[in-house]
Amino acid sequence: MKLILFIAACCSTSALALSIPWFNQVRLGNDAVAERYLVELGPGETRWIREDEKWELRRKGINFMDITDTPHLHNLKAKVSNENAQVVYPKKTAYNDSLSPLLKELKKENMHKNLEKFTSFYTRYYKSSYGAESSAWLLGKVNETIQASGASKYGVHVKPFEHPWGQSSVIATIPGKSAKTVVIGAHQDSINLLLPSLFRAPGADDDGSGTVTILEALRVLLKSEAVIKGNASNTIEFHWYSAEEGGLLGSQAIFQAYANQKRDIKAMLQQDMTGYTHETIAAGEPESVGVITDFVDPGLTDFIKEIITQYCTIPYVLTKCGYACSDHASASKAGYPSAFVIESDFKYSDHKIHTTEDKIEYLDFDHMLQHARMTLGLVYELAFADFS
Repeated sequence: MKLILFIAACCSTSALALSIPWFNQVRLGNDAVAERYLVELGPGETRWIREDEKWELRRKGINFMDITDTPHLHNLKAKVSNENAQVVYPKKTAYNDSLSPLLKELKKENMHKNLEKFTSFYTRYYKSSYGAESSAWLLGKVNETIQASGASKYGVHVKPFEHPWGQSSVIATIPGKSAKTVVIGAHQDSINLLLPSLFRAPGADDDGSGTVTILEALRVLLKSEAVIKGNASNTIEFHWYSAEEGGLLGSQAIFQAYANQKRDIKAMLQQDMTGYTHETIAAGEPESVGVITDFVDPGLTDFIKEIITQYCTIPYVLTKCGYACSDHASASKAGYPSAFVIESDFKYSDHKIHTTEDKIEYLDFDHMLQHARMTLGLVYELAFADFS
C-alpha cells in the first residue's frame, strides 16, 4: 500500500512539475549526471560520487561537504592568524541597555512578508534559473534595507559573491573600527530531494526561515547610529550562502577566499532552520533554541548560551547535528571559530524539509522572533567586544 501511495504521489507531483516550462527550471550541462564530485563525509573521509548519489546521501540523512573545488581548505588554517584559535569571548553580556530598545523593533510581520516572497519562487535550487532569480531578489532586498536605513552614506554596503553555478551568495558589510569581523550566516538555497532539477522546493523552514530571521536582525541593527557610523570595535558581515544543499559549496568558496586573504574572522554564527516547533510541543517538551555542541567552537557556543539567557524569553537546549551539517562547518574548516543554532533539539527539527511540504503555514513566527532576538543580541555584543 505504501508503494502504491508513493507512486501515486510521484505521478501527481510529476504532473505538476511538467506544467512548469522545463527551460525555466534548470541550467545543467549534458554531462551533469555523469560528472563526479569529491565529497567529505567526516574529517579525512572522502569519496568520489555522482550528483544523484549526493541526493541519495541527503535522503539518508548523511551530511557531507563537496570539496571538489576546495580540497585544501583545511590546509589554509596556516594562513589564518593563530589568534583565531584562541579568541576569548565575553563571560557575560554588557550592552543590555543599548539593546533593549532595539529588541522591541524586531517584527515578525516583516519576516512573514519576506518569507512569503522568498517561498514564491518555484525552487531556490542553486543550479536553476529560479535559484539565480531568488538570489537576485534577496540581494535587492538587502540593498533596499540598507538604503532605507540611511546607512549607505557611512559605507554600509551589500554585494554578490558570484559562483559558477549561477546562484550568487550575498554579503552585507557594516565597517567597524577594525578589520576584525563578526559573521552572521544563513543559506538561501532550497532543494527537493526527490528530483532537485524538476520538483518544487519552497524551502520555507530550510532555510527561508534563517534567511529572513537574520535579514530582520540586520534591519534593526541598522537603527543603531553607533553601528552604522562605524563606531563599533569590529566589522560586521551578514552572509546568505548559495548551494548549501549541494555540499556547503557557497560558504566553502567564501571562507577559502577569506583564508587566502588572511581575513580576521573572530566569530561566525549559522542559523539554518529557525521556525518549526510542532514536534517539540507534540513531545511535551518546552519550546527552546537548539544550541549545537558538536564540531563548533566551545567558547563562542558558551557565549551564545549567555545571549539566549539574557535576550530571549525561552531557554536553550543542547543538541548535536553531526559533521558538516550546515555552513558553519566551512568556517571551522578554514580555521575560524564558528557556532550553529537551530529551531529545537535536533531530533524534533522539521521533517518536511527537502519536499514540496516545507511551507510557510507550518512555521511559528513567534519562535523565529526569538531567533532574531538572539541574533541581534549576539551581533551587537560582539560588534563592541574587545578582541585585543
